[in-house]
Amino acid sequence: MRIALLGTRGIPANYGGFETFAEEISTRLSARGHELTVYCRERLREPTYRGVHLQYLPTIRHKYFDTVAHTCVSTLYLLGHRADVALYCNGANAIFTLWPRMVGIPVALNVDGIERRRKKWNRMAKAWYLVSEWLATFCPTVVITDALTIQEYYRQRYGKASVFIPYGAEIGRTEGSEKVRELGLEPGRYFLYVSRMEPENHPLEVRQAFETVDTALKLALVGDAPYAQDYIRRIRDTGDPRVVIPGAIYGEGYRQLGSHCFAYIHATEVGGTHPALIEAMGRGALVLYRDTPENAEVAGDAGIPFESAELADKIRGVLEMSEEQRREYRRRALERVRQRYSWDAVTDAYESLLRKLAG
Repeated sequence: MRIALLGTRGIPANYGGFETFAEEISTRLSARGHELTVYCRERLREPTYRGVHLQYLPTIRHKYFDTVAHTCVSTLYLLGHRADVALYCNGANAIFTLWPRMVGIPVALNVDGIERRRKKWNRMAKAWYLVSEWLATFCPTVVITDALTIQEYYRQRYGKASVFIPYGAEIGRTEGSEKVRELGLEPGRYFLYVSRMEPENHPLEVRQAFETVDTALKLALVGDAPYAQDYIRRIRDTGDPRVVIPGAIYGEGYRQLGSHCFAYIHATEVGGTHPALIEAMGRGALVLYRDTPENAEVAGDAGIPFESAELADKIRGVLEMSEEQRREYRRRALERVRQRYSWDAVTDAYESLLRKLAG
């Protein structure tokens, strides 16, 4: 099949979950013999990446227009450069999925979570996401949800059936640790937090809770956000030498951090399935997660849930556990990802769906 993937920043992944998804799915489908084009915002020197064609198109660099502007331009380009099927990411792009359908290109849309609940958006942006939820019920050929909680939300609110395909993750630890040590961290001696540095992901809350805990272990707060510099300055405003805030880290460094942390803290409250949570579990990390339906769906009894006021106590509890108890949580996390969230199984599901759409 000729498959177009639109709605992300592009690949290789260097931003967030949708970009990682785009890289993992597109490269695997390309390796299976399909012709993949990923529409990108950031220009690289090469026109291809791991067998995937990269189509670079302009955008408007603005917090509220970046995604929709680039997807609009990408869709117009797609209309003149046909594919057998198109896969869109991000519910905000729902309106554009109707255009390729009008010229006979079937479209699948991965809507992600309930984005209008994010604190970073103003009223106009939240209204756009609300309208986009409704548009997603009839503009694309098929809606994809990556969490059963989000699937149920669309069914109850809009009476819309969707196809559930979870997010994926690599399975197994990375043995190397040189990137960890470069950050001043010692393997097995740090708590890890990874997410975009935005209010609904609560990195500031994690830092403040950790600072009340008496421990020699460190905390690595990993991530960035292009339009949240004032909030990031608040996160960085600490005198605690145990707190390490290196910014965003990708590739081998990211894999090593997840493989060698003492425990992983997942504090995000908005969205569907969160890639960083599954990826940490896939590395066999001991996981503490904010108790939301979406996070609980992923972690289950393989992680330790917490409410906002409980985080410091939960950190202390993990420190006081026996090593045997901690090993059991890590074993459960790895096995849960192995059974439910492997990238090969996720790719199988997308390939089957896209074949059906393309006829």
